[in-house]
Amino acid sequence: MPTHTRARTRGSSQAGRAVAVVADVMAFVIGLWILLYLLDANQGNALVDFIHDAASWLAGWSYDLFTFHRDWVQVVIGYGIAAVAYLVIGHAVAGRLYRR
Repeated sequence: MPTHTRARTRGSSQAGRAVAVVADVMAFVIGLWILLYLLDANQGNALVDFIHDAASWLAGWSYDLFTFHRDWVQVVIGYGIAAVAYLVIGHAVAGRLYRR
C-alpha cells in the first residue's frame, strides 16, 4: 500500500474513532442523567446538577417530541431518543470514516 494511502487511512481511522468516542460520551451523559433521575438522585448536588444541565442541553431537541402523563416516562423517552440518535448517527458517521 502506498505511503500516502496508508496515511489517509490512518487519519480516517483516527477521525472515525474520535467521532465514535464523542457519540459514546454524549449518549453516556444522557444515560447517566436518566439513571440519576430514576434513582431519585439529590438534584441539589453539584454533580447531579451538572449532569442534568449537560443532558438537557444535549437532548433539548428531543425532550418534548412526545408528551406523557408520567414524569419518569417523559424523562426516559425524551432523553432516550437523543441518546439512541447520537449513538446511531455517531457510529454511522464513524463507520463511513473508517471505510475511507
